[in-house]
Amino acid sequence: MTAVTTTDLKGALPLLARGKVRDVYTLNDSELLFVATDRISAYDVIMENGILDKGKLLTSISVFWFDHLSSICRNHYVTDSIDRVLEPVPEGEKEDVRNQLQGRSMVVRKLKVFPVEAIVRGYITGSAWSEYKKSGTIHGIKVAEGMQESQEFEKPLYTPSTKAEQGEHDENIHPDKVKEMIGEEYANKIEQLALALYTTARDYARSRGIIIADTKFEFGLDEATNEVILVDEVLTPDSSRFWPAASYQVGKSQDSYDKQFLRNWLTEQGLRGKDGVRVPDEIVVQTAEKYKEAYAKLTGKELQ
Repeated sequence: MTAVTTTDLKGALPLLARGKVRDVYTLNDSELLFVATDRISAYDVIMENGILDKGKLLTSISVFWFDHLSSICRNHYVTDSIDRVLEPVPEGEKEDVRNQLQGRSMVVRKLKVFPVEAIVRGYITGSAWSEYKKSGTIHGIKVAEGMQESQEFEKPLYTPSTKAEQGEHDENIHPDKVKEMIGEEYANKIEQLALALYTTARDYARSRGIIIADTKFEFGLDEATNEVILVDEVLTPDSSRFWPAASYQVGKSQDSYDKQFLRNWLTEQGLRGKDGVRVPDEIVVQTAEKYKEAYAKLTGKELQ
């Protein structure tokens, strides 16, 4: 078995975009096909090699959360069945395409996506900790004095960023900037939904032995109903920091179930933000195990 780092649907569907992880195809006028490949990125750079079955894990975790959080916010998920996708594929190519797509694909509604990453932080870590040490602020927001690394905030903090094109860097912005970008009504709704989604997911994950330190959500607009809809991936190890609750300690960096493990390796090797990096096999295997463990803990299931 090899990692799926790119997909080829033999011309059956038009390719709309290749992101850091996902290949997106147009299925019809109202739906898209999201395919989560095994590509992995860190510090906005895609690694040369992938993580076996990572795309299947991301898809399965997202599907789990879409269901779990559906009472809070509608989402764009339609189905993980690929039967309709395979219909236009030439008969002799169907098996190859099925092997590429099975378990890592979602049919989703096509929506106008807001150009904002709705980041919610429950604990102070990463770039937030770096800014706080310098200025006592996070995304320009003044927070309590005397905090320690990895400490939980009294209330989760909404700290949005811009949604950059591939190859560009997201920019941390103050929530007021979002109001300028998309209007006060939508900005307020996105903040409200992001905080509600995070809080519900945080409490569930704690009951499964996982701390969700922070995460990012993306939202789209259903223009027919003027409703804000949850889109993209949700609460995966790619879009979140997951820490094992059993070993959590304030005042230091934490063990993690996410790609922080890969980020740490890149930093130690002096490869942070560099192109053309091939990740050694042992780091690939250990990263894959982190993702699998997070999936099993959250869902109570093993990847099929």
